[in-house]
Amino acid sequence: MILVTGATGNYGSKAIAFLLKKGITATNIAVLVRSEENYQDLVEQGVDIRIGDYSDVDSMVKAFKGVDKLLLVSSNDRGPIENRTKHHINAITAAKKANVKHIVYTSFVRKDGHKNSAISGFQNSHVESENFLKESGINYTILQNGIYQEMILAFVGDKVAETGTILFPAQDGNASWVLREELAEAAVNVITTQGHENKTYKLTNNVSVGFGQIATDISETLGKEVSYISPEVETFKAILEKAGVPEMYINMFIMWGTAVAEGMMDLEDDSLESLLERKPTSVNQFIRKIYG
Repeated sequence: MILVTGATGNYGSKAIAFLLKKGITATNIAVLVRSEENYQDLVEQGVDIRIGDYSDVDSMVKAFKGVDKLLLVSSNDRGPIENRTKHHINAITAAKKANVKHIVYTSFVRKDGHKNSAISGFQNSHVESENFLKESGINYTILQNGIYQEMILAFVGDKVAETGTILFPAQDGNASWVLREELAEAAVNVITTQGHENKTYKLTNNVSVGFGQIATDISETLGKEVSYISPEVETFKAILEKAGVPEMYINMFIMWGTAVAEGMMDLEDDSLESLLERKPTSVNQFIRKIYG
């Protein structure tokens, strides 16, 4: 029995679809959902619905009963970072109590210097979670996922085709953007095959790309000039505040923009290509699909 957490989320739902596509029968797939979530689509797919919450260890112990392999999709909790770490520790603790044999955990790609980077809190959460998992005694596979290509759309803005401008404080930094769907596919390939126990994979793209190139790709796809401007952080903040963007989103944009500028996600690796058995979708291909 394979159980997928975060089953109603974008990543979890894609992982479930890939499990079914690979021929894993619905009766051998369990999913973790919170009682208040809308999971009718999952019911229709015939998978085993388990009710549990990252904040409630006992509920997860019950939900993980009879599970051999657990795809632990990292928490997207928007509260304090401590909540995210606690959620992961709770899930791992519950898995151990339920005698789960193998945990595949979706972490985040990491480079030297991350402790002093703009995403140090986010990174530290994953470091603590990985360490706890390794010390749990459960067989593990850690998937250090690269930054999603889908996040490019948020960073360039939904009106980029109209304004012809990308305003983002990433300077000349590059990132190894990856398609969320392909990360989920790679995770399924790991959890359904042998030889991945106690290994860590850096799942990034083969080529890192900056926003100057992203602007060029969008320009070519739209057939109109799109320029990239990287203002100072305080200037960027003032522009967004004037536009009425909520503080939470401003802080998020600044955090990720600064992290890209710092090169914290500029890490090319062929592990994703190996797990997919093909080259990952490039940023150019992604942009052509979105804006073409």
